[in-house]
Amino acid sequence: MAVINTGLLTKGLRSEFFDRFDKTPTHYQDLATRIPSTSDAETYKWLGTVPRMREWGTGRLAKGLRTESYSVENLKYETTIEVDRDEIADDRTGQIRIRVGELAQRAATHKDYLLAQLLINGATAGHNSYDGVTFFSNAHVSGSSGSQSNDLTCAAAATDNTPTTEEFKTALKQAIAQMLTFKDDQGEPLPLNMGGLVCVVPPTMLFTAMEAVNASVINQTSNVMAGVARVIALPWLTTATTWYLLKTDGVVRPFIFQDREPVEFGALTENSEEGFKREKLLFGVRARYRLTYGYWQFAIRTVFN
Repeated sequence: MAVINTGLLTKGLRSEFFDRFDKTPTHYQDLATRIPSTSDAETYKWLGTVPRMREWGTGRLAKGLRTESYSVENLKYETTIEVDRDEIADDRTGQIRIRVGELAQRAATHKDYLLAQLLINGATAGHNSYDGVTFFSNAHVSGSSGSQSNDLTCAAAATDNTPTTEEFKTALKQAIAQMLTFKDDQGEPLPLNMGGLVCVVPPTMLFTAMEAVNASVINQTSNVMAGVARVIALPWLTTATTWYLLKTDGVVRPFIFQDREPVEFGALTENSEEGFKREKLLFGVRARYRLTYGYWQFAIRTVFN
């Protein structure tokens, strides 16, 4: 039996996959700190902050650092498509290449999907920050910080609690002001500024949020919030009344991308056992990594009610 040269059995398909993979727009790399992983799990020890400067007085006064830690296990992910050999014999390789291109897009946006799940579940029991409470909580405590909240509510007068531009701007002011009040485990204000702010919203709130942070004039009044943040819409956020403010210019961001093994693309062609016995060709993706929570101080959830 002659081998049909479809182009699917060459390195060219792998090259096409990664070309589409690299060109797919993603957001996780801006919202999460990448941590290279070298084992099946990584332990993160969150050291307390350094005490503020003091007068020399009688000499140096060394203070230890508090430690809060948790371990994060890497997970393995895959997605695979099966193609009948007859599809290739019938010269449908163009359609198969399209499917492989879609496979690349799915693989590229998977980390965005995982990050969206962290946001959605951030106030649910079991989805905890390093301090032992849910990531979005009104009971964050570390050392001498006192109780602090990164879970806010804001009134919305519009139908179905969907905010107007002015209401979103009010909520954004509230979220920024709250973030700037956070204290460290020494009871000192965190050295925060208004840089690196990102509003992550559901698609239904996208244009409202964009107008709130981009328009120079709202309701015939100069918009002091213009340019204060950028806006990202994640399609997996389906609750129209909830959005998130993230700060992304810190050494540690609100989320951590624990990178163990990068995406691999592989294939079983007609020369494989599957191809010989079942006349099925398999094209698949494999990777190992984990998305997890980082600094809760750099993330605020706001719910309109």
